[in-house]
Amino acid sequence: MYAILDIETTGGQYNEEGITEIAIYRYNGHEITDRFISLINPERDIQPFVVNLTGINNAMLRSAPKFYEVAKRIVEITEDCILVAHNAQFDYRILRTEFQRLGFDYRRRTICTVELSQKLIPDAGSYSLGKLVRSLGIPVSDRHRANGDAQATVKLFKLLLAKDQSKEIVRESIKSENTGTLSPKLLHIVEQLPEKVGVYYIHRDNGNIIYIGKSRNIRKRVNQHFTRTAKKARLIQKEVVAVTYEETGNELIALLKENEEIKKNQPKYNRARKQRLFTFGMFCRENENGYLELFVKKLSGRSSRERPVTTFATIHEAKNTLYRLTEAFMLCNKLNGLSDAKKHCFNYTIHQCKGACIGEEPVDRYNERVNEALRKYSYPYPDMLIIDKGRATGEHSVIMIEDSVFKGIAFYDLNYQINNIHILQKVLTPMQDNADARHIIQTYLRKNNGYKIIEFSSK
Repeated sequence: MYAILDIETTGGQYNEEGITEIAIYRYNGHEITDRFISLINPERDIQPFVVNLTGINNAMLRSAPKFYEVAKRIVEITEDCILVAHNAQFDYRILRTEFQRLGFDYRRRTICTVELSQKLIPDAGSYSLGKLVRSLGIPVSDRHRANGDAQATVKLFKLLLAKDQSKEIVRESIKSENTGTLSPKLLHIVEQLPEKVGVYYIHRDNGNIIYIGKSRNIRKRVNQHFTRTAKKARLIQKEVVAVTYEETGNELIALLKENEEIKKNQPKYNRARKQRLFTFGMFCRENENGYLELFVKKLSGRSSRERPVTTFATIHEAKNTLYRLTEAFMLCNKLNGLSDAKKHCFNYTIHQCKGACIGEEPVDRYNERVNEALRKYSYPYPDMLIIDKGRATGEHSVIMIEDSVFKGIAFYDLNYQINNIHILQKVLTPMQDNADARHIIQTYLRKNNGYKIIEFSSK
């Protein structure tokens, strides 16, 4: 649980400042569960430069509550939370100072979104809150007021959580919250999970992830882990202390995140998924006579060098697909390596091949059908955005393909974020373009609907 906050102060000498305004949002990693916003009477004058910056003056604060009057509320809303702020060292110091004046030792763990942004968005031009969120297409209002800046920090933190593919933020929060007691363990964990599509992460007591999965119904799927009697299920039940999750809004994002994060985090109980899912590929090449030939082979593992048309889990699946394509588009078995005939292939004799194997069919006419077959198993456009449902009403997900390379995923709720490619690239969570990811995307596009594809120019 996180308490995302922003504080405005009177300014002045170090440790002599007073709080003039505070905004705190209690956030569970998915939604706001509580909030506290208030002006505070600091019982001292505000520095003139602060008045000019925030618009808060002494007259506005005369009838505002003093800090001791809201201190209990601040303790309660931040209980069992990690404090999150933009320049957390400053906000936390101010809070501790105010509590020390009351004789109370206020302590919380902190996360600084400046430091997180520097790590997860390394190419940002500026890490000041205003400039950073504007560069990411995040709307901000009431700048230099506690509520406006806190709301912007919530949206920034949500983006940073999505970009944190190694799950360091979540792992640390699980580690800090673990008390060593988990009773009633499994039932309590399941009750906290949503019945929505997404990716879930099963943690042990040190916060490390031991299993990653995806489901259209996270609660139902995790409950299955906890009720099965297979060896792996029993081991997971023994070690689990917490299950965190990310809603994805649609299954394609869930599939891609699961694939990426299993490879990145290497959970101990995802043994079968740590390696490549699809080890055979279908390729296309031009022979010495100009005809396009389709063929299948095992992938070497150098996925950045090999560019298969599509991929398969087994050689049988690959060969069966090649046979189906050859039949559906009246291609030549010999050219596609499915016949060892020395002259024409057998299909030529039954009028299922138009004679490309003996040079009888014009090259351009034959290759046109090959390309038509390839389009069925390729991206519709080399530069495109796949738009689908997001995690909440008004939000959408986007998958970016540039020059036929999968770049990553993002969520957006403002049209100008999607209409400006440079902004989209900043909010994008980068992902590896490997054979598994390409297979997931291409298969999903062939078998599903409800998404929208937007072609764009990368120049």
